[in-house]
Parts: sequence; C-alpha cells; structure tokens
Amino acid sequence: MTPHFAELIHYQAERYGQRVALLHRDPRTGKWLGISWNAFADRVRLTSQALIEYGIGVQENIGIYAPNMPQYFYTAFGAYGARAVEVPMYPTGSPDQIKYIVRDANIRLLFVGEQQQYNNAYKAQQEMGETLRKIVIFDRSVVRYPTDETSVFFEEFVRLGDNARAETAARIRRNEATDDDVALIIYTSGTTGEPKGVVITHANFREMMRIHTLRLPMVTERDLSMCFLPLVHIFEKGWTNFCLCRGVRIAINRDPKMIRQTLLEVRPTLMCNVPRFWEKVYAGANERLTRAAGPMQRLLRDALRTGREYVLNYRRTGETPPRTLALKFAFYQKTVYSALKRAVGIERGNIFPVAGAPLSDEIAEFLLSVDIPIVYGYGLSETSATVCCYPTVGYTLGSIGTLMPDIDVRIDPENNEILVRGKTIMREYYRKPEETRRAFTPDGYFRTGDAGRLGEDGCTLFFQERIKDLFKTSNGKYIAPQAIEMSLGGNPYIEQCAVIADERKFVSALIVPAFDALEAHARARGIAFTDRADLIAREDIIRFYRSLIEEAQQHFASFEKIKRFTLLQRPFTIQDGELTDTLKLRRGAIARRYAAEIEAMYKDTEK
Repeated sequence: MTPHFAELIHYQAERYGQRVALLHRDPRTGKWLGISWNAFADRVRLTSQALIEYGIGVQENIGIYAPNMPQYFYTAFGAYGARAVEVPMYPTGSPDQIKYIVRDANIRLLFVGEQQQYNNAYKAQQEMGETLRKIVIFDRSVVRYPTDETSVFFEEFVRLGDNARAETAARIRRNEATDDDVALIIYTSGTTGEPKGVVITHANFREMMRIHTLRLPMVTERDLSMCFLPLVHIFEKGWTNFCLCRGVRIAINRDPKMIRQTLLEVRPTLMCNVPRFWEKVYAGANERLTRAAGPMQRLLRDALRTGREYVLNYRRTGETPPRTLALKFAFYQKTVYSALKRAVGIERGNIFPVAGAPLSDEIAEFLLSVDIPIVYGYGLSETSATVCCYPTVGYTLGSIGTLMPDIDVRIDPENNEILVRGKTIMREYYRKPEETRRAFTPDGYFRTGDAGRLGEDGCTLFFQERIKDLFKTSNGKYIAPQAIEMSLGGNPYIEQCAVIADERKFVSALIVPAFDALEAHARARGIAFTDRADLIAREDIIRFYRSLIEEAQQHFASFEKIKRFTLLQRPFTIQDGELTDTLKLRRGAIARRYAAEIEAMYKDTEK
C-alpha cells in the first residue's frame, strides 16, 4: 500500500538512499545534476519544519507559483508533511489570476519561482497585504524590489525550521496526518466563468496511486520520467506523484521552450504529454516523408504499412503475427522507427501517457505504427486525472481507453454526458457549495461536462465533445468543433485552428499558419512576399490552405465541413486571454477579438 504522502519521500529515502531521485539542469552551467532520495527527503523535512515554525497551521493553504523546479517538489511534499494544503498556480498566470486565487484560498504564504512570478506576486501583495504576508523565492538570481522588506529566498526560509522544536512538531504532524486531509486545491483554468478550486484529498491521492499501479505495472524504479507539463496540471501532478511512488527518477524540465533539447539530453523512458506535442512529432515525420527521394519514400511508406499491420492486427490484439511480418517489423524497429525516435529523443520509451485533449485516430495510429508506446487516456482535475486509458492489449482505436480499476461510469440518457463515480473523485469545489451540488447527480456521480458513449463491453469509453463547446448552426445542425480542429492538428502548415459555427449558416474557421513551414513552402515555389500579412493575403497561399482543409475533411458530413476560413498573422496566446493555461481555446474571447474577421466570412450569406 502507498504510504501517506506526508511520509512518502522519507519512506522512499529509506529504500533507495543515495540513488538519484530528481535530475535538474543547472541554469548557470547547463549541466544536469542529480539529487538523491536522501537529499530530497532532507529538503522536504526542513521545508515542513520551516512551514510549521513560520506558523502555518494544520490544513492551511500555501501557494506555489513557479515553473517546474526541485524547490517546487520540496515545497509540495513539505506542505503534505506539515498537513498544509498545496495550492499551485500556473507559472504563466497573470497578476489578476494570482490575486483571485490568493484571495479565494486566503493564502498568506506564497512560494514563487523566477523573476516574472516574483514581480507579479509582489504587485499583488501591494494590493492585498492583509492577506498575502510573505513571498518565498526559489531562484537566487531574482532581483527584489528595493521597497520589498518581507520576501526571502527559499534557502533562508528553510533555515527557519532547522531546530529541534520544529523537528519535533513536524514529526507529530506527520504522525497525525490522515487520508481525510486535503492535499491539493487546483484551480480550473476557466474557459467560461471564474476559476473553481478543485479539492483533492490524500485519500484521492492514494487511490490514484493504487489503480495506476494495477493498470501500469510496467512502470518501475528502472525508469526515467520527463517532468515537462506544469506541475499545476493534474495530469503531470498525478503522473509525477505516481512515478515517485514507483521509485522512478524524475528529470525536471524547467523551461517549456527547451523541451526538444531536454529530450535529446535526457532521453527518458516515460513522459506524460498533451496531444499537441505528438501532433508536432507527426507533422515533422510527415514533412520528412514528403521530402524523401523516390526509393527512400517507398521504404518509409512500407515501414508505415508494416508497422500498422503488425501493431493494429497483432500486437494490439495479443495474437502471434506471421513470421515474415514479425521479421519485417523487427528490421524497421532497428532502422526506420529507431531513427525517427532518436531524432526526438524518445528511443528508450517504455510508455508515454497522452491526455488533456482529444488525439486524432490518424495520429494515434501513426505513433503506434512506428513503435512509439503511447497510452492514450482521459480524465479531469475533478477526477484526480485518469478515468480510463488504453490497456496494453485490447485497446480500441477511436476510443479513450478502458475504465481504470474500480472507476464506475455511466452515460446520461438525456445528453450523453459522461458521469463518473469512484474514490478518486474530488471532495468539492472550494467554498462553492452550490457549484459542488450542481456538479454531482443525486446518487453521487460527477458530471464531467463531456459527451461520450460506452462500448458494447461496458468498459471502453468513447469521447464525443465538450457539451458546452457544441455549436448549433442556424440550420439546426449540431457541430463538434474539437473534432474538426483535431483533423487539422497534425498538419505541418497549421499551428492553430478555431472553428466558428454557433448560430451560423455554415462552419468557418480562423487559422494560424505554421509560418516557418509556410515561408519555406513559399520560397521553394518562388512565391515572393514582403511580410507575413502579404504572404497570407496571396491567392495562391489561400488556395493551398483550401486544398489542405478539403483533404483533411473528406470523412466529414457536408454540414460539418469548413466552407470559409481566414488566415491570421498572430497566434492565439495565454497572455492575450485567447488560451487557457492548459492551452484550450477560450472561444468567447476569440470570437470577440476577431469579430470583424468572422463577420466578413459570413457577409452576404446570412440574410
């Protein structure tokens, strides 16, 4: 049984001692440094003691506003040991978002990572000093405001607890920790309305660890996992905690922009990630395939056909393949598939969980066919992540996997909403009793807000669409925008796409080109342009994108197809309020910002 998270790191230190637990890149030298389980446990112990010495009470909320860093781990597990509650915030969060969470969760102690987080936190403190009393800074290179008289660096803060009194108090707290204690409050990114705090208990944590151990026994202490998504994301949080429970080494990627370099340096065996990452891998592979000369292109296409037949017809079902097919697959494993994976840094892959957004069948099939061991799944913050995922054998392409052990799902007959019940479901929305009441059925099932269906086996789940995202055209047809957007997600010339259809006569789209690929395409064809605005206005470029869209939409019904589109010069961003912190589209904000462009697409058509 998994130890309580108040004790977990100390328990693992007794088992593994000087073995490496965490790896991180030194920001000054660029070298990767290891942190042993013993050192990890010592930092967690001192952090717990410092929290208690500072005056943090049992079940008091403490904030963490930082990128992935070793100090993040020390603080989170230090909080569990002090029976405090971790309240993480996205490192990209704006000052207003931080103020909202600090106020709602009544946070008086906030840990921050780098300069930008410190600047935002200090500005927030100036407005709400009665609530936010102290800021603790992880990065020693942060320059503090001259007027800042209360913040301290992390190393100074932990020294506060380096005494016998705090050590005794921390030991008592750990011994008194219970499964009913709240471990974590994760604020939803809020595509509509204000964010809600999802309350996760230690009982939720331990059940999460139990069912993942049953489903994923292949994850062992021999593995090395890449911590890439922000630790405030329930997917990364749950996955990394599971890895720590299994004795896995964790390589911490601090800067998301460096992930390509990091993968090539670390070459992990495990990594959880969102579909957008794999869409880019797919787009890059497709681009190389189309550029290959005749004989090489034929070889690559045969490798894909072989992989598809071997994986989908035999490995997936657990059946023995014909000897000739097995030999061909083994050959391509050592050549084509291996070369592709080495180029990304994933050739040592054991499993790569994928979730957080829909993954197209085309991309899932490609990844599996080239021997990339993805495990596609589905979950939410409110379900402590995983509700279902692909089993090793017997998964169904097009599904989001089979239900995790002891997770109960039913489908609401009125609107096909996926309803979930189990011991991983959140306790409540923090300080929002009415929202909590509405989130559950009378018999205790959580309303996910997602439409889906169960397969004939009663265990395989199929995702259809976010219910609130469904558009109804003026002709009365229902449109699932994510399915349309997903069909374009793996295209190397398309960076982002937002579908428009609500109360409109037909489907249109705002498309952000992948400008590096598009500019290379234009130069190769002798298309002259002065800047990006000039490039996307050219008729031959518009025709090119029309052909890409038509090719991607062949399997859609006529009313689902994009009839008109507009190419945009700039991407949708978190900073401009068009994306959530988990990179989901804020459709309302996009519709408001691009109202003129949208209206132009429907001009003379909706009278």
